[in-house]
Amino acid sequence: MRKLLNAQTIKSGSKLLRNNSSSSSACLYHESKQVLNNSSAAEQNSTTHFGFKTVLESEKEKLVGGVFHNVASRYDIMNDLMSGSLHRVWKDQLIEYHYKPQAGGTYLDVAGGTGDVGFRIVEALRRNSPPGVKSKVIISDINPSMLQVGKDNAARLKLSESSPNVEIDWLEANAEDFTSKIESNSVDGYTICFGIRNCTHIDRVLKEAYRVLKPGGCFCCLEFSEVNDVIVKQIYDWYSFNVIPKMGELVANDADSYQYLVESIRKFPNQTKFKGMIEEAGFKNARYTNLTFGVVAIHSGIKL
Repeated sequence: MRKLLNAQTIKSGSKLLRNNSSSSSACLYHESKQVLNNSSAAEQNSTTHFGFKTVLESEKEKLVGGVFHNVASRYDIMNDLMSGSLHRVWKDQLIEYHYKPQAGGTYLDVAGGTGDVGFRIVEALRRNSPPGVKSKVIISDINPSMLQVGKDNAARLKLSESSPNVEIDWLEANAEDFTSKIESNSVDGYTICFGIRNCTHIDRVLKEAYRVLKPGGCFCCLEFSEVNDVIVKQIYDWYSFNVIPKMGELVANDADSYQYLVESIRKFPNQTKFKGMIEEAGFKNARYTNLTFGVVAIHSGIKL
């Protein structure tokens, strides 16, 4: 009799254990599902800045896309007017003194749009390449209107004919996620000029830069930064907020886009904070060089 009771007790206990296990699994499933749903909802409701405005993260990409679609055809002209052509000097310094692309490599220029920086890389490779050594420059931008201007500029300059040893690829892609388009450890150098401050998640851009670079590859970023001199800052701020939007209205028939552009500069991390973000992404030897009183800065880092 005792054996029978023990057997029944064991059987009942096993059944209860199975039921509890099933119930626990169901609870865990629903809890996990709820966490994922909450996480997704939180991400959808997360906010960021669009200039001085607060917008949903999910909206920023579209808003920025609209800005650059509007200014694409006048982008290079406005850069000359706004900076007094200083942007050309800044970009020359970036490529010639900081980046120094080497023949035989593959170089990715992100937010490359009209080709202004990418073409400088092509020219540097053309000058420094021995006969028979091939290089590649990938010019990437999320905005098709900007890319089309770049392609038109390349055709007008007959870049392929003048630099036959350099292959030029055009890539429409989001700088935050190249996973389906660029392999890990596949490029020798990465540049992004006046583009990273327009991205929704700067940390993701930096992580992607680190992923696609080969060990020993160089990351270089030219971006507006913080002016520390009080007098220069006052003049610069007055010019930015009073002259540039009006210039945008007269030349590009679009004051709002240029109002956003000058506001976005003030929301971007200063030199020290951005250097820290580059280091957090994994880069070593991170450093920066101020140009024109810190109006812009060149940041760089190496993937070891």
